[in-house]
Amino acid sequence: MFASILAAERGLRVLLLERNDRLGKKLAITGKGRCNVTNACTAEEVIKNIPRNPRFLYSSLSAFPPERTMAFFEENGCPLKIERGNRVFPTSDRSSDVIAALERKMRALGVQRRQERVTELFTQEGHIAAVKTENGLISCAQVILCTGGASYPLTGSTGDGYRIAQALGHSIVQPVGSLVPLTAEEDCAKMQGLSLRNTELKLLDGKGKTVYRDFGELLFTHFGISGPMALSASAHWKDGEQYTVLLDLKPALDEAKLDARFLRDFEKYANRSMENALADLFPHSMIPVLLSRAGIDPSQRANTLTKPQRRALLEQTKRFSIRILGKRPVEEAIITRGGVSAREIDPKTMQSKLIGGLFFAGEIIDCDAYTGGFNLQIAWSTAYAAANALLPAVE
Repeated sequence: MFASILAAERGLRVLLLERNDRLGKKLAITGKGRCNVTNACTAEEVIKNIPRNPRFLYSSLSAFPPERTMAFFEENGCPLKIERGNRVFPTSDRSSDVIAALERKMRALGVQRRQERVTELFTQEGHIAAVKTENGLISCAQVILCTGGASYPLTGSTGDGYRIAQALGHSIVQPVGSLVPLTAEEDCAKMQGLSLRNTELKLLDGKGKTVYRDFGELLFTHFGISGPMALSASAHWKDGEQYTVLLDLKPALDEAKLDARFLRDFEKYANRSMENALADLFPHSMIPVLLSRAGIDPSQRANTLTKPQRRALLEQTKRFSIRILGKRPVEEAIITRGGVSAREIDPKTMQSKLIGGLFFAGEIIDCDAYTGGFNLQIAWSTAYAAANALLPAVE
């Protein structure tokens, strides 16, 4: 949609082909239906939040940074607001307002649209010549593939773009889920529904090396962990590697201050059971798990706790480990890692290095970022680069 708007603004005749019965189906569910449009930061900050092929996006993000994304929507009838972590949402909290702004602009510029599924691209002498849909052939000189990845296939992103690009000779980096919940040991299921805030997370590989660290929110589920930190950690997953998540449940307190806090609470609740004596410090559903891991009987009185027991509890609080068993399926992923190899795309124009007149934008490219609006910013910036590199129409 954004690429079609930018191309039409340049005076080009634009036909948008969409397989779904309505536009923006996947956009509608982003940000839990609120649509995290972008992140209110610099292009450099966006790049820091892209673990795969960040340098490839330097030109497009520099040319169209988040501030320009925000200006576009504000100017086109979709006021925005900035929330924690610089996440940008429509003021209405409705993703439908983002889609409506794009559709209004498309109509105003005379962008044609058809509900058709593209099955193939035809070339002539190494250049785009036609698009084949389920309804027939459409002659054209230039195509921007914006078909998304393989996550949330019910929204239409079933990997069509990968197959089309591969048929033209492009290499496809194996698509896997990214920003996807992690499956973990059964202790997580005992805390199902518990959401932690202001927690520090470290993702350790099989050698104990920290490959990712974050601070923020985490959600325990029946299968493992989810929430922003777990999703971003999944972007560092490598098949065949063993991973452990370490949580610091009280990052604002060093060990000495945490131990002093324990002593104060245990004196305050001297005659209570440990299960109740920890109520001021930890969520209810987490206390039995912490005590079990520390080897402390939940019914033990707080005033009988030994120094070694207190030390064990402190260890569990500062280094709560979760053995990660795997990832949820790609169908549950927010985005796809993998796609058309960035090596085969010109980073300034998003044009194929193999086929003239073929451009790429968005998730179909092998680039992905953490949560926070960064992936949509990649979509806007790559669409801008592609649309502005299209050649003027030759009548």
